[in-house]
Amino acid sequence: MKENEKNLHPGEISIELKEDVAQGIYSNLAIITHSSAEFVLDFVRMVPGMPKAQVMSRIILTPEHAKRLMQALADNINKYESLHGIIKEQKGPVPMNFGGPAAQA
Repeated sequence: MKENEKNLHPGEISIELKEDVAQGIYSNLAIITHSSAEFVLDFVRMVPGMPKAQVMSRIILTPEHAKRLMQALADNINKYESLHGIIKEQKGPVPMNFGGPAAQA
């Protein structure tokens, strides 16, 4: 048993966050698909001027855990908005031009 696991109370778990994972992965698009057995969340990074977007991470969840994730995310969005104000949503499709001037060489 590891030292930090000795002080755990019943029902608690020890979670390790490795340094490379702690850096995080930036994603500006999520694609969600599902079957009767699982939900698949693909986190994608789209870069201006690049014809292909790249899946940066894929998370596979059971339906129950997908619902728990949805509820936890909704709870956190509510907490965020109570502190920082309503998150503005853009109507219609998300623009893919990233709002800047056209690239020039």
